Amino acid sequence: MSSGEPLPPGPAGRTPAALDDLDRAILRELVADGRLSMRALAERVNVSRSNAYTRVERLISDDVITGFTARVNPVRAGLGTAAYVLVNIEQNSWRKVSAQLREVPGIEHLAFVGGDVDLIMLVRTPDNASLRDIVLSRIHTVEGVRSTRTWLIFDETSPGPAENGQAATA
Repeated sequence: MSSGEPLPPGPAGRTPAALDDLDRAILRELVADGRLSMRALAERVNVSRSNAYTRVERLISDDVITGFTARVNPVRAGLGTAAYVLVNIEQNSWRKVSAQLREVPGIEHLAFVGGDVDLIMLVRTPDNASLRDIVLSRIHTVEGVRSTRTWLIFDETSPGPAENGQAATA
């Protein structure tokens, strides 16, 4: 993906927000359980409810917290096949390729990277036949895609907040 084309300016909010220990504690608690009430959050981080509420609102307005979501078990949700799809693209086509790939169902995560490949995608499907169709019929037909390599995921785990203390601060 190395080309003479200049990179666009980074998205707003790229500058790190100034976080103190209390902010990090709040983030750790919310990563562990995003459904915590303000009262429970305040108790866990040892501050008043109004202080916890003010801090969370500031973290949201500073774009540190960008949303609240549910962690879904993909197998139980009918997406038992997962793969990393590595993609090489034509130079100068990354904007167009990115826009088209974001429309492909099953692509859960898409990241442009440096190295031997241009982008890595996490794809989830109900089965291997669906994965094949997405890779061969949808991804390969995107103009600008030169080649792909698919790495089937046999088993995966996600580190929990207790296992990965950096999850809330990364």
